[in-house]
Amino acid sequence: MGVTASGTSGARFEVPNSSLADTVLERLTATYGAAADPQRAVSMRAYMKDVAPFLGLTTPDRRALSRTVLLATAAPAAADCTAVALRCWALPEREYHYFAVDYLRRHVRQLSSAFLPVARHLVCTVSWWDTVDALASHVVGGLVAADAKLKSDMDAWIEDDDLWVARTALLHQLRYKETTDTERLFAYCVRQSGHHDFFVRKAIGWCLREYAKTDPEAVRAFVARERERLAPLSVREALKNIGP
Repeated sequence: MGVTASGTSGARFEVPNSSLADTVLERLTATYGAAADPQRAVSMRAYMKDVAPFLGLTTPDRRALSRTVLLATAAPAAADCTAVALRCWALPEREYHYFAVDYLRRHVRQLSSAFLPVARHLVCTVSWWDTVDALASHVVGGLVAADAKLKSDMDAWIEDDDLWVARTALLHQLRYKETTDTERLFAYCVRQSGHHDFFVRKAIGWCLREYAKTDPEAVRAFVARERERLAPLSVREALKNIGP
């Protein structure tokens, strides 16, 4: 089964054969579908700006159902993770995308650098912060941490015209703490400091605010040095917890 990437150079991904994915998807669609709440789905879709239809599952209910779906299933290999993610993303309802993100987060150590193009496809397809941010910080970030050669891919992503790809590059170090590549972090913030979109300006402030928990003085110094370039939103977010 082929999946054509959206917002990329036209790359095409063949979903790997996976009996585990067959089992997971069969259980998932039956379990989620039986618990759907069409009335709640309307309000959830409106809250998420109509990015996708919803089944109407609350986060606690969805996670409980996911545990049921995965009960006694085998630990996945990389191909299984890819198959589950791509097959979930091919379904219209957003909760299936959330399941895929949670599954990838849980098993990110099973993935290799070869998964990065698939991660980009997920970022660029049905794009909104609710999936992109978790993919950025937990999946893409995990891949880059495990393979330093992927830093050059992040250098390309920060230049991308797709705002969600650029946001992913900004946020991929969100959980790195003391291992943050500060030179890249600050360079990425400067590179996108003039971006017109709220979600990029917000991401600049967010990644700086998060790193300020590790090195507040470095963030203060950076903001002081680049304040004229940074959007007011980025500055407010960066200094939110540490002050000027």
